[in-house]
Amino acid sequence: MGKRIEKHAVEKKHKIPFFRIISFIIVALCLVYIVNWIIENRHSNEIMQVAKEYVIEDENNNDINVDFDKLREINQEIVGWIKVNDTNIDYPVVQSSDNSFYLSHSLDKEYNAAGWPFVDYRVKSDGNDKNITIYGHNRKDGSMFGSLKNILEPEWYENKENLQVTYVTDEGTKTYQVFSVYQIEKETFYTNTAFDNDEEYISFLNELKSRSEVDFNIDLNEEDKILTLSTCATNNFYRVVLHAKLIN
Repeated sequence: MGKRIEKHAVEKKHKIPFFRIISFIIVALCLVYIVNWIIENRHSNEIMQVAKEYVIEDENNNDINVDFDKLREINQEIVGWIKVNDTNIDYPVVQSSDNSFYLSHSLDKEYNAAGWPFVDYRVKSDGNDKNITIYGHNRKDGSMFGSLKNILEPEWYENKENLQVTYVTDEGTKTYQVFSVYQIEKETFYTNTAFDNDEEYISFLNELKSRSEVDFNIDLNEEDKILTLSTCATNNFYRVVLHAKLIN
């Protein structure tokens, strides 16, 4: 009996260090994650400060003057600049040959889990696209598209100044009027860029409009071109989405 108790005590004695090791590993991994998160955010902020040196914004009329030649010295894949009022979204946007690269790379193409706002690779550069979709990560600190969730709050969409989104390209400053905001389970329907005919496109627009959490009373037709902003939400199971139509 005494030997059995002694054996049990020895086994118990050996288990304690094992659990301590596991706890230490978990803590160490958490610290590594936090440190990497801080480093990546700092890098994103630093490169953004450089990018802003080539942009002049007129807050009175939402006009943004962008020196794309200088910006493209940072990255040749820069295709525009997106700004959404009353959010932190005020970024140059890029476009790659796929929808994966900028999920994990910064504006300077360095690896970065924060990624960078990017245009769907299927969007052409001729300006004739019906639907320009821009993606960005939902960062907890509100960077990238982390503040896009603001669009679902009455304080945001009841302010008319917020309902005009500015998108600047080589063609100049374009203004888009918001007509739909919502959260939806992960899908790809709203990112469609090509349509067989006007009827299919009108059906697409009507579906997007019907999803909105608020009626903006905006008319849509087959001639309209739209801008779509998308980010993940709720552990990547949902998407927060904004749609706006080109008005000038």
